[in-house]
Amino acid sequence: MSGSSNQEQQGQVEKLKMSPPPPPPASCPPPPAAKKKLYQTIASSSIAVEGDHTEACLLLRQRESCFRQDLQWFLVNTYVPSLIQDGPQCGLVALWMAAHLRQPQLNLDMETVVQTAVRRGYTAQGEMFSAFNMALLAEELCVCKAELLSGGLGGGNAAAIVKHLWRGLPVLIPYDEDFNHEPCQRNGQRAHWAVASGVLLGLDKGSVNNEHAQPDPTLPWLYLANSHVSCPIKDTSATEVYVLAKQGKSLRYQLWSLDSVAQSNRQLRTMGQLRANDGIQYVVPEGGVEAGLAGQAVLLHTKTLGQEPK
Repeated sequence: MSGSSNQEQQGQVEKLKMSPPPPPPASCPPPPAAKKKLYQTIASSSIAVEGDHTEACLLLRQRESCFRQDLQWFLVNTYVPSLIQDGPQCGLVALWMAAHLRQPQLNLDMETVVQTAVRRGYTAQGEMFSAFNMALLAEELCVCKAELLSGGLGGGNAAAIVKHLWRGLPVLIPYDEDFNHEPCQRNGQRAHWAVASGVLLGLDKGSVNNEHAQPDPTLPWLYLANSHVSCPIKDTSATEVYVLAKQGKSLRYQLWSLDSVAQSNRQLRTMGQLRANDGIQYVVPEGGVEAGLAGQAVLLHTKTLGQEPK
């Protein structure tokens, strides 16, 4: 029996030698890609429109019937590049965009902006719930003077914002963002940041001299100005004021009435419930969102005082 058993074992060994090797173990599937937000998907198939006035004039042509023809309209804008945010980085992205108006231009990358904000304790996830901290961060990164406005965006502050934008200088503005990116009033539940880089003024005809502004070839009621032309709001009050702004969820410029931005800005009071209860750490100033953002904006003087037009 032992001889027969040995022969059987030997035969099994020979069969094993002749059998093909077993297939390698299945490799682990790659981790699923992070699901893109809708605004990221839309942006991935879009191209930003460049130029100081190009996109603004496209917007005005699309909405021409919305603007009073009995007024004289002046447009001035200084182009800023677009950047889509990754996570709650709207304020930091707005600052990155604004930094491109610095003269001479800075080579500032987004990673440096985020790392600096985290290192200074201004943010944990990229959020910015303090306009005061935003001003400090802007001064450090842009090597410029940052002016913190408080008390709302109306009255004298509205005039200061218009004059600042007319000089080709950016304004960082917190507001509540609606689903179409426009200002809304949700008590701060959708607090967001934008950078304004231009202004559209509707003035009474004959109240200002337009000889130094160029009429737009396709919109005869619109005059295109630049920062070297004296701001007309010095001598007269604008009947209608719009700002040109960008924010981190679209490559496109937005055109908003300054009144709507001011109303949205002043009612920022509480953090959104989803964010407040998501278990993630955020940096919120003493006094909450209202103390940090409501009625506030940051004006960046990104040129030396000698370079800024009077």
